[in-house]
Amino acid sequence: MKNFVDQKKSEVSMRKMHFISGLPRSGSTLLSALLRQNPRMSAAMTSPVASLVGAVLPKMSGASEFSSFFNDERRRTIIKGIFEGYYADVGPEKILFDTNRTWAAKAPLLKEIYPNCRIICCVREVGWIIDSVERMLRKNPMQLSRVFNFQAGGTVYSRVQSLMNSDNGFVGLAWASLREAWFSDSAKRLIVINYDSFVRNPAIVMNRLYAELGEPAFAHDYDNVAYDEPDYDAHLGMPGMHKVRDKVEHQSREPCVPPDVFAKYSDANFWLSPEGNRRGAVVLC
Repeated sequence: MKNFVDQKKSEVSMRKMHFISGLPRSGSTLLSALLRQNPRMSAAMTSPVASLVGAVLPKMSGASEFSSFFNDERRRTIIKGIFEGYYADVGPEKILFDTNRTWAAKAPLLKEIYPNCRIICCVREVGWIIDSVERMLRKNPMQLSRVFNFQAGGTVYSRVQSLMNSDNGFVGLAWASLREAWFSDSAKRLIVINYDSFVRNPAIVMNRLYAELGEPAFAHDYDNVAYDEPDYDAHLGMPGMHKVRDKVEHQSREPCVPPDVFAKYSDANFWLSPEGNRRGAVVLC
């Protein structure tokens, strides 16, 4: 029995783990769908692991009457146990990619749990992200979205204001998390993938990603990419939100939001400025 336990502990400690973060509507589901083609890798859309970790941390801190029972080593073991428990059905030989837009803001914590991990951040011009969300809403006019707390009414401008709230907005919180990591000591852990470059040259971007992760290249099929989470999207009130098209390609279209929305957030795309990359984040574009 002891040898079996020791073996399982060894497998856990050797497991490779990386994280997918960044901005919504920027290709993270597409990236996961491609990574899943590689039999050595396991990836999916947003998982509940970040929420589980966030719920457990306060119970082990000064906010709890039991905080005196915990030191950092015990906290580290428990948090790592959440990851390993959630992915217990995935073989230890596979490289795991857990997705959540808040991981960028938790880079120091992730370093404590998985010292060699990288955080892949999918980005897109903020104006086009807002446009993508608005277009999705217009495709489903009979439904209310969890993104807006199932509230009816409002205009595109009130919805943009809600989206860009840095405390809990669908776009704003992710943007603030990414910006925090970008200007921190954790920036060198970041691998930033620009959506436009990704869909225009997916093979080049994926080959560079594998090189950054220290993994051998893989021949992906960019004409047959399949991924969908209809139940999850229905629960969000936004059917089709995580459905990936079969072929990876750039599709030109006219924006559906007013031009002043694009103008207002033109300065929010900080990753497009090489001189602003002071901490050495890797940008694949």
